[in-house]
Amino acid sequence: MDVPTPSRSLLADRFRGFLPVIVDVETGGFDATRHALLEIAVQPVTMDADGLLVPGELTSTHVVPHEGGELDPRSLAVNGIDPHHPLRVARPEKAALEHVFKPVRAALVASECQRAVLVGHNAHFDLGFVNAAVRRSGHKRNPFHNFSVFDTVTLAGLMYGQTVLSRAVQAAGLDWDGAEAHSARYDVERTSALFCTIVNRWREMGGWVQPGRADAA
Repeated sequence: MDVPTPSRSLLADRFRGFLPVIVDVETGGFDATRHALLEIAVQPVTMDADGLLVPGELTSTHVVPHEGGELDPRSLAVNGIDPHHPLRVARPEKAALEHVFKPVRAALVASECQRAVLVGHNAHFDLGFVNAAVRRSGHKRNPFHNFSVFDTVTLAGLMYGQTVLSRAVQAAGLDWDGAEAHSARYDVERTSALFCTIVNRWREMGGWVQPGRADAA
């Protein structure tokens, strides 16, 4: 029997053709229809020959607030973003989406998956802002499923009894730097490590058996 190519058909088999892609957004508020998208980072997962998930390449960008996009000072105080800073290198919304969608589409091809599924901490918040930006900008090549997500709040609550990202990451035995939090790059990297740790632990506990293994039922 031919052994599936590591990181390709195994990953496609693991989530029935879905490719988990960790996403984090930083915004000017909580309402995706009103508030501006300010940062976005994405990180697809890969899989090694043992069927364990590994964080893949991380891509991120600052985003120019869309015309009419509101900026709540309370949100800016939390994430520390100055959208109008003269040294802030940011892309217009449509270009920013293409910048992060392009490597996701490449990862889909490499993994033989059909669709990306967003993984996030409070994932529907991130997906709401992604979908709103897609609609506003008229982007036609969104690789993400419109509504399906994997939420690390739920997974961490089940696994560790923790729902706050910093506490869940530390409960998983991973490092957390509070000074770096609330940047899209840092939060997506920590969420990616958390997601892979939880899924791999489930794998080690016998919750998913790699196709073709002798111990598969």
